[in-house]
Amino acid sequence: MNQNQNIVYIETYGCAANQNNSEILAGILSRAGFIATNNQNLANIIILNTCIVKSKTESKIIRRILDISKETPEKILIVAGCMPETNAKNIKNLAPNTILLGTHHFKDILKLIRDFQEKRLDWKKQESYLNNTPEVKLNLPKKPLNNLISIHQISEGCLGDCSYCKTRFAKGKLYSYPQEEILKSIESDLQQGAREIWLTSQDCASYGLDRGESELIELLKKILALKHKFKLRLGMMNPNNVLPIIEELIEIYKDKKMYKFLHSPIQSASDSVLKNMNRKYKIKQAEEIISKFRKTFPEAVIATDIIVGYPTETLEDNKKNLGFIQRFKPDVLNLSKFSSHKGTEAGKLKVLPIETINERAGELMLAHRKEAKSRKEEYFGKTTKVFVNKRISEGFCEARDENYNIILLKCGKEMLGREASVKIKEIGVHHIMGELTSLL
Repeated sequence: MNQNQNIVYIETYGCAANQNNSEILAGILSRAGFIATNNQNLANIIILNTCIVKSKTESKIIRRILDISKETPEKILIVAGCMPETNAKNIKNLAPNTILLGTHHFKDILKLIRDFQEKRLDWKKQESYLNNTPEVKLNLPKKPLNNLISIHQISEGCLGDCSYCKTRFAKGKLYSYPQEEILKSIESDLQQGAREIWLTSQDCASYGLDRGESELIELLKKILALKHKFKLRLGMMNPNNVLPIIEELIEIYKDKKMYKFLHSPIQSASDSVLKNMNRKYKIKQAEEIISKFRKTFPEAVIATDIIVGYPTETLEDNKKNLGFIQRFKPDVLNLSKFSSHKGTEAGKLKVLPIETINERAGELMLAHRKEAKSRKEEYFGKTTKVFVNKRISEGFCEARDENYNIILLKCGKEMLGREASVKIKEIGVHHIMGELTSLL
């Protein structure tokens, strides 16, 4: 492969797991002599690492595929991730020269490119890069976007059967990665200077259940016992799998290395809608988790997800969503308007009028912004300890306090990776402005 054939541009959509997948793709390609670029125009190979959680995102990606294939047909276009697993033939019909790499085959990126260049990629061969084969995405070459933040997937797939979800068709059933591989991967990154560990999956609380019982608590204890200075952020966990381990989980969170951050998606505050969604819990159980967590950690950041406008959602159901936001005041609300996906049970239902969905979404987001800001106002004028983990622009950095609040402050490169004391000067809905008082 000559010099003008090995410049790669990677565009990532979706969650932290997808971000980690892109880091792995970049790492494998970089080790093989490919050159990564942030400029699409310089690249000869373009990789779109896709997400299908929202139909709006899916539509955006399809437009990108069409634009790239029409405007730069000479470039190699690889569509990777969840979309090829569920939309392969549709993508090939729209852009016949597109190459597809399924979510279970990221290790095979070099083989895929080689097969294409050597004209061996007929449809039968292409399908082999789309089948559901367990793949442990650990201890691979990777090119992190931020050397201070180390992302580790602990499993892939889920045990759920949610009526609206298309992602489960791509990710498949739960496959928990071996504990020793996770620990080895984390240890390696910590030795290379990482200071913040993110554990991510479709549902971290389900870790180990495919092997017979929950192993999350055991895994967390082993990670926290590692002899390094770091902070640990635990990713999304579904309420039905959190509840059986909530008491042990709260004890784990008391460790100073743990960010006091809980992401548990409720999706709806109405039991009837939850039943129709095929979610495996009642809203009181989800509320119990948040209540217990907040009782122990009053300032903890709570994140949740709500899907507004599910086809069976009534005005009364939406009032329950509103009531939940007003009572529990989630610090982070990932609000999604219902996406109808073909092939799902919910995709067969009549969609609510878009005006109704927009009105309800606006009402919920307005309430969330009000309640979230009211919680942030409690920080005004206080001095807090933070870890500076990201440079966001010339002269400004992003930091996190122990509760995982975002704190923005003026700083230079020398502050990256440092702990600091800051005084809170300004309050926003989802972030805080701080002023440096001292480096720690």
